[in-house]
Amino acid sequence: MTNRARSLTSTPVAETGGKNYITPRGYTRLKAELLQLLDRERPELVRTVAWAASNGDRSENGDYIYGKKRLREIDRRIRYLTKQLDTAEVVDPARRGDTDRIFFGATVVYLNDSGSSQTVTITGKDEADPRRGEVSWLSPVARALMRRRAGDVALLATPAGEEQLEILEVRYESVT
Repeated sequence: MTNRARSLTSTPVAETGGKNYITPRGYTRLKAELLQLLDRERPELVRTVAWAASNGDRSENGDYIYGKKRLREIDRRIRYLTKQLDTAEVVDPARRGDTDRIFFGATVVYLNDSGSSQTVTITGKDEADPRRGEVSWLSPVARALMRRRAGDVALLATPAGEEQLEILEVRYESVT
């Protein structure tokens, strides 16, 4: 493995400088989840917990115990979403311009060692969905592909050894 390939496949998350890149769709989805938790789920659960607390003995009150536990989970998720949205750097892949290099938001078609074609879109860590071909920009695959061009071969470190990814196509399109 070359030093360049090694550095691209072993960059720890801490070295990203705390960047939180996200597509406009991902930002909208996180914001909608936060509003759902704040405006609907949490207030409804607070009412349930208050009702359960008014029933007396809380030590054996399942509604109260479960409600408090769920309330802590919701509050934890609200804090996480708030932090993610506050630090988000929204990047629209469609505005990338005309470039053949792979950066955040790129849709990349590549051939793996077995000769099968794969298509991935590089997205934010909170919006990645491998079933839909969306990988986090911090994932090993995305890090192996970053800054490469169509025609390049990227090295991907896997548990079974290195895999070569031949980049066939790079495009930037609106992520909707």
